[in-house]
Amino acid sequence: MIIRIRLGRPRSQRRPRNHNVALALVSLLTPAAVMALVLAIWPLAAALKFAGAFPIDEGVFSHWQVWLVVACALQSIALGLNRFAKPDQRVREELPSSERLADPQF
Repeated sequence: MIIRIRLGRPRSQRRPRNHNVALALVSLLTPAAVMALVLAIWPLAAALKFAGAFPIDEGVFSHWQVWLVVACALQSIALGLNRFAKPDQRVREELPSSERLADPQF
């Protein structure tokens, strides 16, 4: 006879300690990433004469590549924090595994 004693929630269902803080940061980082992406597109549009002159003329932040890297970094951090805050959510599959094995296309 085997007796199992369960104390509290299983480890996979526990939320991280600071999940509310992580979700708050995610809600702020995503709009910041969009703004950085706009600042990356603006110099390109100005070079093609679709927009006015980019206000930052000199320095590191006058290049569109820097703004694109900043936008990608902010969004990557937001995705990582979102995964940290909600570890129990999985990506859904298109087909359940039983249907996938029966389908000859796979």
